Amino acid sequence: MKVSDVMAIKKGKSMCFFSAKGGVGKTTNILNLAGIFEQLEKRVLIIDMDLYSGAIAAYLNRKNDKNIYTLTFDLMNGSFKDFNDYVVKVDNYISILCAPKDPRDANKVDSTFIKDIIEMAEANYDVVLVDTNHALNDVNLTVLDSVNEITFFVTNDPIDLKNMRSLLAIFDNLGFENYGVLLNNSRDPFKTYFSLYEIRKLINHDINYSLSSDLFLRDMEKMVMKGAIISLDRKFAEVMPNDYKTFVVMATDLLERTYKDE
Repeated sequence: MKVSDVMAIKKGKSMCFFSAKGGVGKTTNILNLAGIFEQLEKRVLIIDMDLYSGAIAAYLNRKNDKNIYTLTFDLMNGSFKDFNDYVVKVDNYISILCAPKDPRDANKVDSTFIKDIIEMAEANYDVVLVDTNHALNDVNLTVLDSVNEITFFVTNDPIDLKNMRSLLAIFDNLGFENYGVLLNNSRDPFKTYFSLYEIRKLINHDINYSLSSDLFLRDMEKMVMKGAIISLDRKFAEVMPNDYKTFVVMATDLLERTYKDE
């Protein structure tokens, strides 16, 4: 099947997670959101666009011999046949397009193919979730320009909030409107420097979604070693009802919004 044929099929919805700094909880919570979409019986593809140190495959204990580098290489050389040849299946609903196995291959990923890759993913899946690093490079800028929605992750940390204010100002200057801000209180629940009102003033933007400190898990390392997605635990909605509701609202917001190209 040709790339043009794939992209002519009905499109799914896409969202990327972005931040002003690393270590804010994007990877863990993009997996949690994927778990919610699975409960809604939506086929989800997670694209790990953190090309140098992507952790999706490692978190889920999956091999990443097939990855975004091999996909772009085959697209460049005319040997591409089927998009799903490069996708690693996690279960009946969640699949991943992994970051390069060798970090040295990250520099070889041609950003001109990123938009096509996201469009092919949208043609094959109900939902496409893209994890990123915090660099404003060609790859990430192309991702941000290609997805339906952008969710900025921020924590209750002075440096993070100052960086986020600058980042949002850049995006407003560039004319981006399709974004929301998520406050992740679970990243470090012992840091509560500012109130919600103060955070809004500091970043000059509303907080669209919020994750509570309840989502902080002291034994998170055990979950990672098992390759377990927290939101797929049958007790998740009962033990962490507010965070479950946040993820459900994020999921339904993405599914129900209508975009210009639909």
